[in-house]
Amino acid sequence: MLIGIAGLGRMGRPMATHLARAGHTVLGHDPCLDQAPEGVELVSSTAELAKTPLTISMLPDGATTRELVLNGLTNAAPDHLHVVMGTVGPELVRELAETATMDVLDAPVSGSVSMAETATLTTMVGAGPEQFERVRPLLAAMTAAQFHCGPVGAGSAAKLAVNAVLAALSQGVAEGLLIAEAGGLDLTSFYDVLRNSAAGAPYVGYKQEAFLSPDTAGVAAPVSLIRKDLGLALDLARTRRLSLPASEAAFAVLDYAVETGLGREDMARVLTALRLRNGSRGA
Repeated sequence: MLIGIAGLGRMGRPMATHLARAGHTVLGHDPCLDQAPEGVELVSSTAELAKTPLTISMLPDGATTRELVLNGLTNAAPDHLHVVMGTVGPELVRELAETATMDVLDAPVSGSVSMAETATLTTMVGAGPEQFERVRPLLAAMTAAQFHCGPVGAGSAAKLAVNAVLAALSQGVAEGLLIAEAGGLDLTSFYDVLRNSAAGAPYVGYKQEAFLSPDTAGVAAPVSLIRKDLGLALDLARTRRLSLPASEAAFAVLDYAVETGLGREDMARVLTALRLRNGSRGA
């Protein structure tokens, strides 16, 4: 199948490569990229992507996604299908589905860059039943699990809910480490306890290096991205007049982390942010 992809960054690049390896012909567009990912043909404009029957966007925010769908793909055929895989929030996805000249569905993913590279991401899909069945084989080439969450926008709502939990969990781990340290515990030894306790979710296990050795662990999901997603979740909550104290507290810490220059660092750096707030500059 001929597929167009807009956005070949840290997540989009390996996802496009997986599609190519699955036998699809993949056209990619990213103005920040001058070298094509494996198996992908770079094109100079989004108008060239619109010549395909199906496009995917893995873009960083709602503004660039709206611009692509409403202006960049205007010459697409009426039966063209666009899959929004970036996290932009359910309201925007529904807006695009209502106003675009093509079919639009959402399929944001949960997981890190390393999981994108190994095609072990989870995707949450908002679409009609027929649309879901049409895109599921393509999503299966890039992800390990595909969940049909409901109509358009439902996938984005699910993604925001998942990341709200992750943000709160990150802050919980960071605060637990600070409590353990205050009690005189060795943090490496305590992390073994935490990982094997009732609080030992899979996330706690695979983020051990990020929390304990942040300078060498690399960046799986940056603070700024999680802050953006949690902000969208809180925006959605406000439209329903929901009070979410834990999410609001986590957002405040993420906001502080960005203000102190940690925006590009891994989300586990909330520990560093809390140390700074408490007057300590420890690792």
